Amino acid sequence: VQLQASGGGLVQPGGSLRLSCAASERTFSSNVRGWFRQAPGKAREFVAAIAWNDSTFYSDSVKGRFTISRDNAENTLYLQMNDLKPEDTAVYFCAARARKITVVAYTASAYAYWGQGTLVTVSS
Repeated sequence: VQLQASGGGLVQPGGSLRLSCAASERTFSSNVRGWFRQAPGKAREFVAAIAWNDSTFYSDSVKGRFTISRDNAENTLYLQMNDLKPEDTAVYFCAARARKITVVAYTASAYAYWGQGTLVTVSS
């Protein structure tokens, strides 16, 4: 199974973008899906996650500005990013935990499936 992230681009500070993440197999399912990001020279960091019951979790740096959601019918994960800041510049990765796991995790190593990443650049 491959995850395909899209929607990145160049945006001015204060602007918005919506990232999408689709699975290569329509039958793919995961109880916990999330977004991570990696800025140049930095470690990959947790951004947001959504659990099987639609509970959502965010890092402090994006809380109140980003919204994670999913469309189960289309098996697609989204990340709506508003009020973007230069420090949000990074490659954004979507991820999913193994199918039977229901606990949300905040470390990249806990996720079994990854997308290829989409670049978000926030600059004037």
